[in-house]
Amino acid sequence: MLKNPIINTEPTNIKRALISVFDKKNVIELATCLHEHGVEIISSGGTASEIDSNGIPVIEVDEYTGFPEILDGRVKTLNPFIAGGILNLRDIHSMQTRENKINNIDLVICNLYPFLETIIQDDVSYADALENIDIGGPTMIRAAAKNVGWVCVVVDPLDYKELMSHIRNGTGLPFDYRSKMSRKAFSITAEYESTISQFMANEHLPDTLNLTFKKFQDLRYGENPQQMASVYQNNLSTTGILNSTIHQGKDLSYNNIMDADAAVSCVSEFKQPGCVVIKHANPCGAAVSDNVYDSFLKALNADRLSAFGGIVALNRECTTEIAKELSDFFIEIIVAPSFTKESLEIFSSKKNLRVIELVSLDGFNDKTSVRNINGGLLLQETDTFTVDAKSLKIVTDSKISPNTYGTIEFGWTVLKYIKSNGILIVKNNATLGVGAGQVSRVDSVDIAITKASGDIKDSILLSDAFFPFRDSIDKIAKSGIRCIIQPGGSKRDQEVIDACNEYSIAMAFTGARCFNH
Repeated sequence: MLKNPIINTEPTNIKRALISVFDKKNVIELATCLHEHGVEIISSGGTASEIDSNGIPVIEVDEYTGFPEILDGRVKTLNPFIAGGILNLRDIHSMQTRENKINNIDLVICNLYPFLETIIQDDVSYADALENIDIGGPTMIRAAAKNVGWVCVVVDPLDYKELMSHIRNGTGLPFDYRSKMSRKAFSITAEYESTISQFMANEHLPDTLNLTFKKFQDLRYGENPQQMASVYQNNLSTTGILNSTIHQGKDLSYNNIMDADAAVSCVSEFKQPGCVVIKHANPCGAAVSDNVYDSFLKALNADRLSAFGGIVALNRECTTEIAKELSDFFIEIIVAPSFTKESLEIFSSKKNLRVIELVSLDGFNDKTSVRNINGGLLLQETDTFTVDAKSLKIVTDSKISPNTYGTIEFGWTVLKYIKSNGILIVKNNATLGVGAGQVSRVDSVDIAITKASGDIKDSILLSDAFFPFRDSIDKIAKSGIRCIIQPGGSKRDQEVIDACNEYSIAMAFTGARCFNH
């Protein structure tokens, strides 16, 4: 390894180019330009055939190196005549290159086997995936990007136009352009390797976390106008808000995307026709029923005041009846797997309303979730715990009616999406009141009871964590609620159980909490 090397920052003249591309878009136009300006072209395989068939002189790699392409194309550019031609420092290694009859390669045009496009296919085999891992391409790209002082690398057909402009100018490729292309090349190879790593990962919490996200678009601002923001998309993602069709409305904001994602994540967990209304990252109404229209009405009416300016998510087609109900009610976004033609026509009169059609609800929730912290990331498995008759431990003298288990399961699903401390009141598969994000549990209880609409009698109250004192039970008893679902696990559990027995309230422990900080 050289000590204190000096990087050449002068423009470089292109005398010899190596072209090896899987994506052959615009490659003939580029090869023509290079030939017209006296550049010798080396190429391999299908790229060489295409260039030659268009009447452009080209030297095949095996002819150039004196070594045949072998192993079904796995080895063709992995050769000292190629690597040495790219990597040598013209001001230091000229004697070695002359002794070894290595010619300089000044320009590398290369893009890679379509690994990502291969693995997202439904029927892809592991063997097919492995076969589409490029070896020679990344080697040439990295070599050229490293030797940025003397060599230029171009990895994207969209950059050919700018390259040809420099070639036609006849003044050489300037260092700032070579540097820009080098940075892009390393980003491309890093993305490529990361995608392979993610595909091959067989554990949710690996020792080394490789994540690759591409900028989807810049946003108007972040959570607040003074914050710049962009949204990035996971290469391997095929579902979610970013893969949806937006039929109309203003561009999605940072907060819009956060809330829409939360809404769809929640509603996608329901097996029955369901609706979730999100406001400021919390469900303010949710319901399931035999039909989506009934679910929508119950969810919206659970807290119409909070739903104003919120986001509505459905797990069934948005009907004309739902569109009519929303025609004179302000919401930011309506999300559904499909829309009737009539509903889209009704929504078209509300120009600012975002209408989002999902690709699919299947596999919407990721297996893991990631959060930033200063200097690192927090990674955890997605909370998939569900509540049913088997998981509930009744701890009071009063018992829970078996016909409420469906509502309890529904309530626990919604509760997972409420910011802790979270309290939820439900009845007949619909929310009545939500208490979210308070620093004390008893305050969340107060808010949920105050917010509760409809007949609270015989409703069910769910808590995302245990009750540390009986004060919450005393408040709940006054409201008329006679069933409580909570994780349990407090050192004062018996005190809380005794309080429930005093009021003839049935209570069950889930044995698991569902904090959502």
